[in-house]
Amino acid sequence: MLTADQARYLGEVQGSDLRDLMQQAATVKLQYWGDTVTYSRKVFVPLTNMCRDTCTYCTFVKHPSSPEANIMTPEQVMRTARQGEKTGCKELLFSLGEKPELRYEQAKAALATLGYSSMVSYLADACEMVLQESTLLPHVNAGTLSDEEIDQLRPYAASMGMMLETTSRRLMKEGQPHYGCPDKAPVQRLRTLERAGQKKIPFTTGLLIGIGETWEERIEALEAINESHARHGHIQEVIIQNFQRKPGIGMENHPEPTLDDMLRTLAVARLILSPEISLQAPPNLSERHMEYLSAGINDWGGISPVTIDFINPQHRWPVIDELAQSTQLAGQKLEERLTVYPSYLRDKTDFVDPAVLSKSQGLWEQMGSSASLQSGGSL
Repeated sequence: MLTADQARYLGEVQGSDLRDLMQQAATVKLQYWGDTVTYSRKVFVPLTNMCRDTCTYCTFVKHPSSPEANIMTPEQVMRTARQGEKTGCKELLFSLGEKPELRYEQAKAALATLGYSSMVSYLADACEMVLQESTLLPHVNAGTLSDEEIDQLRPYAASMGMMLETTSRRLMKEGQPHYGCPDKAPVQRLRTLERAGQKKIPFTTGLLIGIGETWEERIEALEAINESHARHGHIQEVIIQNFQRKPGIGMENHPEPTLDDMLRTLAVARLILSPEISLQAPPNLSERHMEYLSAGINDWGGISPVTIDFINPQHRWPVIDELAQSTQLAGQKLEERLTVYPSYLRDKTDFVDPAVLSKSQGLWEQMGSSASLQSGGSL
Protein backbone atom coordinates (compact mmCIF):
# COMPACT_ATOMS: atom_id res chain seq x y z
CA MET A 1 0.00 0.00 0.00
CA LEU A 2 1.09 3.56 -0.65
CA THR A 3 1.91 6.02 2.10
CA ALA A 4 0.26 9.42 1.95
CA ASP A 5 3.55 11.09 1.05
CA GLN A 6 4.12 8.65 -1.82
CA ALA A 7 0.61 9.28 -3.13
CA ARG A 8 1.08 13.04 -2.99
CA TYR A 9 4.34 12.76 -4.90
CA LEU A 10 2.74 10.64 -7.59
CA GLY A 11 0.22 13.36 -8.22
CA GLU A 12 2.99 15.76 -9.11
CA VAL A 13 4.73 13.38 -11.49
CA GLN A 14 2.80 13.34 -14.76
CA GLY A 15 5.34 11.47 -16.82
CA SER A 16 6.20 7.92 -17.74
CA ASP A 17 5.61 6.46 -14.25
CA LEU A 18 1.83 6.23 -14.81
CA ARG A 19 2.03 2.81 -16.50
CA ASP A 20 4.24 1.47 -13.70
CA LEU A 21 1.76 2.79 -11.15
CA MET A 22 -1.13 1.15 -13.00
CA GLN A 23 0.74 -2.14 -13.11
CA GLN A 24 1.22 -2.06 -9.34
CA ALA A 25 -2.49 -1.40 -8.87
CA ALA A 26 -3.48 -4.14 -11.31
CA THR A 27 -1.28 -6.58 -9.42
CA VAL A 28 -3.04 -5.80 -6.14
CA LYS A 29 -6.40 -6.24 -7.84
CA LEU A 30 -5.40 -9.59 -9.33
CA GLN A 31 -4.02 -10.88 -6.04
CA TYR A 32 -7.17 -10.07 -4.09
CA TRP A 33 -10.03 -10.13 -6.62
CA GLY A 34 -8.68 -12.49 -9.27
CA ASP A 35 -9.57 -12.06 -12.93
CA THR A 36 -13.23 -11.16 -12.37
CA VAL A 37 -14.90 -7.78 -12.73
CA THR A 38 -18.34 -7.48 -11.19
CA TYR A 39 -21.51 -5.45 -11.67
CA SER A 40 -24.93 -5.21 -10.05
CA ARG A 41 -28.00 -5.57 -12.25
CA LYS A 42 -30.21 -2.77 -10.93
CA VAL A 43 -33.27 -0.67 -11.49
CA PHE A 44 -32.93 3.06 -10.70
CA VAL A 45 -35.70 4.80 -8.70
CA PRO A 46 -35.25 8.59 -8.32
CA LEU A 47 -37.64 8.96 -5.38
CA THR A 48 -37.46 12.75 -5.58
CA ASN A 49 -35.46 15.14 -7.73
CA MET A 50 -35.89 18.02 -5.31
CA CYS A 51 -32.99 18.85 -3.00
CA ARG A 52 -31.99 21.58 -0.60
CA ASP A 53 -28.48 21.62 -2.11
CA THR A 54 -27.68 23.40 -5.38
CA CYS A 55 -24.37 21.95 -6.58
CA THR A 56 -23.27 23.63 -9.79
CA TYR A 57 -22.41 20.34 -11.54
CA CYS A 58 -25.84 18.75 -11.07
CA THR A 59 -28.68 18.33 -13.58
CA PHE A 60 -30.62 15.80 -11.49
CA VAL A 61 -32.03 18.35 -9.07
CA LYS A 62 -35.08 20.40 -10.03
CA HIS A 63 -36.36 23.47 -8.17
CA PRO A 64 -39.82 22.84 -6.71
CA SER A 65 -41.22 25.50 -9.05
CA SER A 66 -40.15 23.45 -12.09
CA PRO A 67 -42.82 21.33 -13.80
CA GLU A 68 -40.24 18.51 -13.76
CA ALA A 69 -39.95 18.50 -9.96
CA ASN A 70 -41.62 15.50 -8.39
CA ILE A 71 -41.83 12.90 -5.65
CA MET A 72 -42.60 9.41 -6.92
CA THR A 73 -45.70 7.74 -5.53
CA PRO A 74 -45.64 4.22 -4.06
CA GLU A 75 -47.45 3.02 -7.18
CA GLN A 76 -44.75 4.49 -9.42
CA VAL A 77 -42.03 2.90 -7.29
CA MET A 78 -43.60 -0.55 -7.54
CA ARG A 79 -44.25 -0.17 -11.27
CA THR A 80 -40.54 0.44 -11.77
CA ALA A 81 -39.69 -2.45 -9.46
CA ARG A 82 -41.84 -4.82 -11.55
CA GLN A 83 -39.98 -3.73 -14.68
CA GLY A 84 -36.74 -4.54 -12.92
CA GLU A 85 -37.95 -7.97 -11.89
CA LYS A 86 -38.94 -8.81 -15.47
CA THR A 87 -35.39 -8.10 -16.69
CA GLY A 88 -33.58 -10.03 -13.97
CA CYS A 89 -32.58 -7.12 -11.74
CA LYS A 90 -31.63 -7.89 -8.14
CA GLU A 91 -31.06 -4.34 -6.85
CA LEU A 92 -33.39 -1.37 -6.58
CA LEU A 93 -31.38 1.81 -6.16
CA PHE A 94 -33.20 4.59 -4.36
CA SER A 95 -31.52 7.87 -5.26
CA LEU A 96 -32.92 11.19 -4.12
CA GLY A 97 -32.19 14.80 -3.36
CA GLU A 98 -31.25 15.63 0.20
CA LYS A 99 -33.96 16.86 2.60
CA PRO A 100 -35.82 19.25 0.24
CA GLU A 101 -38.61 19.64 2.81
CA LEU A 102 -36.22 21.57 5.08
CA ARG A 103 -35.80 24.31 2.46
CA TYR A 104 -38.92 24.39 0.31
CA GLU A 105 -42.55 24.64 1.40
CA GLN A 106 -43.60 23.03 -1.91
CA ALA A 107 -41.57 19.91 -1.11
CA LYS A 108 -42.94 19.81 2.44
CA ALA A 109 -46.50 20.07 1.13
CA ALA A 110 -45.92 17.37 -1.51
CA LEU A 111 -44.63 15.02 1.19
CA ALA A 112 -47.63 15.81 3.38
CA THR A 113 -50.00 14.69 0.62
CA LEU A 114 -48.33 11.27 0.85
CA GLY A 115 -48.69 11.28 4.63
CA TYR A 116 -45.11 12.09 5.63
CA SER A 117 -43.23 14.94 7.28
CA SER A 118 -39.74 13.85 6.18
CA MET A 119 -38.29 12.36 3.03
CA VAL A 120 -36.32 9.77 4.99
CA SER A 121 -39.50 8.48 6.67
CA TYR A 122 -41.10 8.05 3.25
CA LEU A 123 -37.94 6.40 1.95
CA ALA A 124 -37.95 3.91 4.83
CA ASP A 125 -41.51 2.87 4.05
CA ALA A 126 -40.71 2.66 0.33
CA CYS A 127 -37.77 0.35 1.12
CA GLU A 128 -39.99 -1.84 3.29
CA MET A 129 -42.56 -2.04 0.49
CA VAL A 130 -39.95 -3.09 -2.07
CA LEU A 131 -38.40 -5.60 0.31
CA GLN A 132 -41.75 -7.24 1.12
CA GLU A 133 -43.55 -6.98 -2.22
CA SER A 134 -40.78 -7.68 -4.73
CA THR A 135 -37.75 -9.89 -5.25
CA LEU A 136 -35.43 -6.86 -5.23
CA LEU A 137 -32.97 -5.67 -2.58
CA PRO A 138 -33.13 -1.94 -1.76
CA HIS A 139 -29.93 0.09 -1.86
CA VAL A 140 -30.28 3.60 -0.42
CA ASN A 141 -28.35 6.63 -1.66
CA ALA A 142 -29.91 9.38 0.48
CA GLY A 143 -26.88 11.54 1.27
CA THR A 144 -26.08 12.68 4.79
CA LEU A 145 -27.98 10.86 7.52
CA SER A 146 -28.37 11.23 11.27
CA ASP A 147 -28.19 8.31 13.69
CA GLU A 148 -31.99 8.24 13.89
CA GLU A 149 -32.38 8.27 10.11
CA ILE A 150 -29.95 5.38 9.69
CA ASP A 151 -31.92 3.46 12.31
CA GLN A 152 -35.11 4.08 10.30
CA LEU A 153 -33.59 2.72 7.10
CA ARG A 154 -31.42 -0.13 8.36
CA PRO A 155 -34.16 -2.79 8.76
CA TYR A 156 -35.13 -2.48 5.09
CA ALA A 157 -31.94 -1.62 3.18
CA ALA A 158 -29.43 -4.24 2.12
CA SER A 159 -26.79 -1.55 1.77
CA MET A 160 -26.48 2.23 1.80
CA GLY A 161 -24.27 4.78 0.13
CA MET A 162 -23.19 8.41 0.01
CA MET A 163 -20.47 9.85 -2.14
CA LEU A 164 -17.98 11.66 0.07
CA GLU A 165 -16.99 13.49 -3.15
CA THR A 166 -14.28 15.60 -1.50
CA THR A 167 -12.95 16.70 1.86
CA SER A 168 -12.27 20.20 0.54
CA ARG A 169 -13.91 22.95 2.61
CA ARG A 170 -12.54 25.36 0.04
CA LEU A 171 -15.10 24.16 -2.50
CA MET A 172 -17.90 25.48 -0.28
CA LYS A 173 -16.82 29.09 -0.73
CA GLU A 174 -18.71 31.53 -2.91
CA GLY A 175 -18.11 30.78 -6.59
CA GLN A 176 -17.24 27.14 -5.86
CA PRO A 177 -19.45 24.11 -6.69
CA HIS A 178 -20.63 23.43 -3.13
CA TYR A 179 -21.43 27.01 -2.18
CA GLY A 180 -24.73 27.17 -0.29
CA CYS A 181 -24.96 23.37 -0.02
CA PRO A 182 -25.22 22.44 3.69
CA ASP A 183 -25.13 18.70 3.07
CA LYS A 184 -21.84 18.96 1.16
CA ALA A 185 -19.89 20.23 4.17
CA PRO A 186 -17.06 17.68 4.51
CA VAL A 187 -17.62 17.36 8.25
CA GLN A 188 -21.24 16.32 7.64
CA ARG A 189 -20.26 13.76 4.98
CA LEU A 190 -17.55 12.33 7.22
CA ARG A 191 -19.95 12.10 10.16
CA THR A 192 -22.38 10.08 8.04
CA LEU A 193 -19.54 7.80 6.95
CA GLU A 194 -18.60 7.26 10.59
CA ARG A 195 -22.19 6.72 11.73
CA ALA A 196 -22.67 4.07 9.06
CA GLY A 197 -19.60 2.28 10.37
CA GLN A 198 -20.68 2.48 14.00
CA LYS A 199 -24.10 1.10 13.05
CA LYS A 200 -22.60 -1.64 10.84
CA ILE A 201 -23.99 -0.69 7.44
CA PRO A 202 -22.44 -2.17 4.26
CA PHE A 203 -21.57 1.15 2.69
CA THR A 204 -20.61 2.63 -0.67
CA THR A 205 -18.79 5.93 -0.95
CA GLY A 206 -16.33 7.59 -3.30
CA LEU A 207 -14.81 10.65 -4.91
CA LEU A 208 -16.09 12.98 -7.60
CA ILE A 209 -12.96 14.19 -9.36
CA GLY A 210 -12.48 17.22 -11.55
CA ILE A 211 -14.73 19.70 -9.71
CA GLY A 212 -11.85 21.92 -8.64
CA GLU A 213 -10.20 19.81 -5.95
CA THR A 214 -6.42 19.48 -5.74
CA TRP A 215 -4.51 16.22 -5.87
CA GLU A 216 -3.71 16.69 -2.18
CA GLU A 217 -7.43 16.92 -1.42
CA ARG A 218 -8.11 13.69 -3.32
CA ILE A 219 -5.51 11.89 -1.24
CA GLU A 220 -7.01 13.31 1.96
CA ALA A 221 -10.44 12.01 0.95
CA LEU A 222 -9.11 8.52 0.16
CA GLU A 223 -7.24 8.42 3.46
CA ALA A 224 -10.36 9.47 5.37
CA ILE A 225 -12.37 6.67 3.76
CA ASN A 226 -9.68 4.09 4.45
CA GLU A 227 -9.28 5.18 8.07
CA SER A 228 -13.03 4.92 8.68
CA HIS A 229 -13.03 1.42 7.18
CA ALA A 230 -10.08 0.43 9.36
CA ARG A 231 -12.15 1.37 12.41
CA HIS A 232 -15.40 -0.30 11.37
CA GLY A 233 -14.96 -2.60 8.34
CA HIS A 234 -18.05 -1.21 6.62
CA ILE A 235 -16.81 0.24 3.32
CA GLN A 236 -17.68 -2.39 0.73
CA GLU A 237 -16.88 -0.27 -2.32
CA VAL A 238 -15.36 3.05 -3.36
CA ILE A 239 -16.35 4.78 -6.59
CA ILE A 240 -14.05 7.11 -8.49
CA GLN A 241 -16.38 9.19 -10.66
CA ASN A 242 -15.24 11.72 -13.24
CA PHE A 243 -17.01 15.09 -13.53
CA GLN A 244 -18.94 15.49 -16.76
CA ARG A 245 -19.99 18.78 -18.36
CA LYS A 246 -23.71 19.08 -19.04
CA PRO A 247 -25.73 21.77 -20.82
CA GLY A 248 -27.26 24.34 -18.53
CA ILE A 249 -25.23 23.69 -15.37
CA GLY A 250 -23.11 26.28 -13.61
CA MET A 251 -19.98 24.33 -14.54
CA GLU A 252 -20.96 23.90 -18.19
CA ASN A 253 -17.58 25.21 -19.36
CA HIS A 254 -15.46 23.68 -16.60
CA PRO A 255 -12.77 21.30 -17.92
CA GLU A 256 -13.33 17.59 -17.43
CA PRO A 257 -10.59 15.40 -15.94
CA THR A 258 -8.42 13.72 -18.56
CA LEU A 259 -8.21 9.97 -19.02
CA ASP A 260 -4.69 9.98 -17.55
CA ASP A 261 -5.98 11.88 -14.54
CA MET A 262 -8.69 9.29 -14.05
CA LEU A 263 -6.24 6.39 -14.45
CA ARG A 264 -3.77 7.90 -12.00
CA THR A 265 -6.49 8.49 -9.42
CA LEU A 266 -7.83 4.96 -9.81
CA ALA A 267 -4.40 3.40 -9.47
CA VAL A 268 -3.52 5.44 -6.40
CA ALA A 269 -6.90 4.65 -4.86
CA ARG A 270 -6.26 0.93 -5.33
CA LEU A 271 -2.88 1.29 -3.64
CA ILE A 272 -4.11 3.45 -0.74
CA LEU A 273 -7.33 1.61 0.09
CA SER A 274 -7.48 -1.72 1.84
CA PRO A 275 -7.51 -4.40 -0.89
CA GLU A 276 -10.78 -5.80 0.49
CA ILE A 277 -12.57 -2.59 -0.55
CA SER A 278 -14.00 -2.95 -4.03
CA LEU A 279 -12.82 -0.25 -6.45
CA GLN A 280 -15.41 0.92 -8.95
CA ALA A 281 -15.57 3.33 -11.89
CA PRO A 282 -18.68 4.07 -13.99
CA PRO A 283 -18.38 2.64 -17.51
CA ASN A 284 -20.91 5.02 -19.06
CA LEU A 285 -18.95 8.22 -18.31
CA SER A 286 -16.01 7.54 -20.62
CA GLU A 287 -15.77 5.99 -24.05
CA ARG A 288 -12.38 4.59 -23.01
CA HIS A 289 -13.60 2.99 -19.80
CA MET A 290 -12.01 -0.36 -20.66
CA GLU A 291 -8.63 1.20 -19.85
CA TYR A 292 -9.78 1.41 -16.23
CA LEU A 293 -9.23 -2.34 -15.96
CA SER A 294 -5.50 -1.73 -16.26
CA ALA A 295 -5.62 0.69 -13.31
CA GLY A 296 -6.89 -1.82 -10.75
CA ILE A 297 -10.69 -1.60 -10.75
CA ASN A 298 -12.68 -4.76 -10.02
CA ASP A 299 -16.24 -3.46 -10.42
CA TRP A 300 -18.36 -1.56 -12.95
CA GLY A 301 -21.08 -0.65 -10.44
CA GLY A 302 -24.80 -0.81 -10.94
CA ILE A 303 -26.01 -1.13 -14.54
CA SER A 304 -29.67 -1.00 -15.48
CA PRO A 305 -31.31 -2.76 -18.43
CA VAL A 306 -34.50 -0.80 -17.61
CA THR A 307 -33.91 2.76 -16.44
CA ILE A 308 -31.55 5.53 -17.54
CA ASP A 309 -28.77 6.98 -15.43
CA PHE A 310 -30.84 9.80 -13.94
CA ILE A 311 -27.72 11.50 -12.56
CA ASN A 312 -25.99 11.54 -15.96
CA PRO A 313 -28.93 11.17 -18.37
CA GLN A 314 -26.92 11.98 -21.49
CA HIS A 315 -24.72 8.91 -20.90
CA ARG A 316 -26.46 5.60 -21.58
CA TRP A 317 -25.59 2.46 -19.69
CA PRO A 318 -23.54 -0.11 -21.59
CA VAL A 319 -25.38 -3.18 -22.82
CA ILE A 320 -24.44 -5.86 -20.30
CA ASP A 321 -23.69 -8.53 -22.91
CA GLU A 322 -21.45 -6.11 -24.81
CA LEU A 323 -19.66 -5.12 -21.60
CA ALA A 324 -19.07 -8.80 -20.86
CA GLN A 325 -17.51 -9.28 -24.30
CA SER A 326 -15.27 -6.22 -23.91
CA THR A 327 -14.21 -7.30 -20.45
CA GLN A 328 -13.35 -10.75 -21.78
CA LEU A 329 -11.28 -9.24 -24.60
CA ALA A 330 -9.36 -7.37 -21.90
CA GLY A 331 -8.47 -10.71 -20.31
CA GLN A 332 -11.00 -10.65 -17.49
CA LYS A 333 -14.51 -11.98 -16.97
CA LEU A 334 -17.71 -10.16 -16.02
CA GLU A 335 -19.84 -11.60 -13.24
CA GLU A 336 -22.98 -10.39 -11.52
CA ARG A 337 -23.09 -9.55 -7.82
CA LEU A 338 -25.72 -8.32 -5.36
CA THR A 339 -25.88 -4.82 -3.94
CA VAL A 340 -24.48 -6.22 -0.69
CA TYR A 341 -21.16 -7.99 -1.12
CA PRO A 342 -20.72 -11.68 -0.16
CA SER A 343 -18.39 -10.94 2.75
CA TYR A 344 -21.32 -9.27 4.52
CA LEU A 345 -23.53 -12.28 3.87
CA ARG A 346 -20.94 -14.82 4.94
CA ASP A 347 -18.49 -13.32 7.45
CA LYS A 348 -20.00 -10.03 8.65
CA THR A 349 -23.62 -11.09 8.95
CA ASP A 350 -24.22 -8.69 11.84
CA PHE A 351 -23.93 -5.88 9.27
CA VAL A 352 -27.28 -6.83 7.68
CA ASP A 353 -30.70 -6.86 9.36
CA PRO A 354 -31.95 -10.46 9.77
CA ALA A 355 -34.88 -10.13 7.34
CA VAL A 356 -32.70 -8.53 4.69
CA LEU A 357 -29.93 -11.04 5.34
CA SER A 358 -32.22 -13.99 4.77
CA LYS A 359 -33.52 -12.60 1.48
CA SER A 360 -30.01 -11.62 0.34
CA GLN A 361 -28.57 -15.04 1.12
CA GLY A 362 -31.43 -16.65 -0.80
CA LEU A 363 -30.69 -14.56 -3.88
CA TRP A 364 -26.98 -15.24 -3.44
CA GLU A 365 -27.59 -18.99 -3.51
CA GLN A 366 -29.89 -18.70 -6.55
CA MET A 367 -27.11 -16.97 -8.46
CA GLY A 368 -24.93 -20.08 -8.05
CA SER A 369 -21.58 -20.89 -6.52
CA SER A 370 -19.53 -18.97 -9.07
CA ALA A 371 -21.37 -15.72 -8.54
CA SER A 372 -21.51 -16.27 -4.80
CA LEU A 373 -17.75 -16.35 -4.47
CA GLN A 374 -16.56 -13.89 -7.08
CA SER A 375 -17.09 -10.58 -5.29
CA GLY A 376 -15.95 -11.44 -1.82
CA GLY A 377 -12.26 -10.96 -2.39
CA SER A 378 -9.63 -13.55 -1.59
CA LEU A 379 -11.57 -16.43 0.02
